[in-house]
Amino acid sequence: MNRRMVFHTVGLIVLLEAVLLLIPAAVSLLYREESAKAFFLTILFALLAGALLILPFRPKSRVIYAKEGFAITSMAWLILSAIGALPFFLSGQIPHYIDAFFETVSGFTTTGASILPKVEELDHGLLFWRSFTHWIGGMGVLVFLAAFLPNLSGQSIHILRAEMPGPTVGKLQPRVQDTAKILYIIYIVMTAVQILLLCAGGMDLFGSAIHAFGTAGTGGFGIYSDSAASLTPYQLWVITIFMLLFGVNFNLYYYILIRRVRAALRSLELWAYLGLVILSVTIICINVSHLYEGFGTTLRHSAFQVASIITTTGFSSVDFNAWPALSKSILLLLMFCGACAGSTAGGIKISRLILFFKNCHAEFRYMIHPRSVNVLKMDGKRVEKETQKGVMVYLVLYLICFAAIFFLISFNGFDFETNFSATAACFNNVGPGFAGVGPLSSFAAYSPFSKLVLSFAMLFGRLEIWPILLTLYPAAWRARQR
Repeated sequence: MNRRMVFHTVGLIVLLEAVLLLIPAAVSLLYREESAKAFFLTILFALLAGALLILPFRPKSRVIYAKEGFAITSMAWLILSAIGALPFFLSGQIPHYIDAFFETVSGFTTTGASILPKVEELDHGLLFWRSFTHWIGGMGVLVFLAAFLPNLSGQSIHILRAEMPGPTVGKLQPRVQDTAKILYIIYIVMTAVQILLLCAGGMDLFGSAIHAFGTAGTGGFGIYSDSAASLTPYQLWVITIFMLLFGVNFNLYYYILIRRVRAALRSLELWAYLGLVILSVTIICINVSHLYEGFGTTLRHSAFQVASIITTTGFSSVDFNAWPALSKSILLLLMFCGACAGSTAGGIKISRLILFFKNCHAEFRYMIHPRSVNVLKMDGKRVEKETQKGVMVYLVLYLICFAAIFFLISFNGFDFETNFSATAACFNNVGPGFAGVGPLSSFAAYSPFSKLVLSFAMLFGRLEIWPILLTLYPAAWRARQR
């Protein structure tokens, strides 16, 4: 393990967080809020922490292999969350540090689970930082670092693989820096377009930015305790469309930009994603039609909630906790499913589910015809055995982690539906669940221990298990640098 490079890079990321904290600090100053002091104290602390990590750990070699990439990613996300929680805590608006840590982890991991019963009581600067963490975490802060610090490493593809969701991560360009830059340019442009459309619909610039950050990062933090229930039909449709757009693999947008539209449209994952959305919206529309007046209202709320849950955004336009059991069951299944790999969404990812079912089908054919040769393909390309094995191992690990999280938070004594949906909502980075953690409730009732468990569940879910497990594996640190 190249420890010097690991700590040095984490130090750079902490310094980057100090720079990013200047933006919400400026918002607090603009609104003349006391929380500006908390931001500047946090910035000073982050600068000191970054310097203490960078100066003593000047790397002799800047090469990053897989184990260094995993260690940098998991440590960076944990430290970013720990420091990012300080403005909430130092301002006194979230008086308990564990609560502030939970809220910040929920922000960076784009989960959207909250311990705040009344969001409106936060200062504008803190509201901005709370949602800005979604935008930072959506595409990934390490991807940002790889895009704009070209001398980070020649092997920074390992950082992208550790931070970007999905079974495989490929380069759009030969240089990793160019790939990261393309992804971020697409991300920024889409966010800006959504802000403009929301402003055109009568929402003020502050509210438009907050909702766009929550949509782009598929996080779901807003500025109202009722989430998106008080928004106009136009604003809901804009957010619905952009939630679905941000749930698409960003590589496909790049193909469209370079006029390889046919390559984008050949994506099996894209069509499975859109088909699942249409099917879910249709069933829920029929199931909840008696609850709303008019087809337009029914369609709007059904489409909004399906888009919100499958992309793991977590906005809510209605209390879907009061929907019939069939609709709630569909939403629960969508929590696990997630959107496309290479998007900002959480969950298992549709590409993994497709590969899982293809594997099952291939095994079934092999049992019938033992001498047959079965080549598993995806979008016309052969899927390597390593990728197939990785998907199966990931799904097993996923189930083990889910069971462990569910068991640990069950000591709180809440009902099964509350604990199960809380685990699903945090581990899949969705946000709201059902029953006691529904869209009109919060996670405030959980004990400090359970909040820590759920915080790590969010980190495990966002980083897709492996980076944190390998960082906690002692042998990875003892291994000699290659």
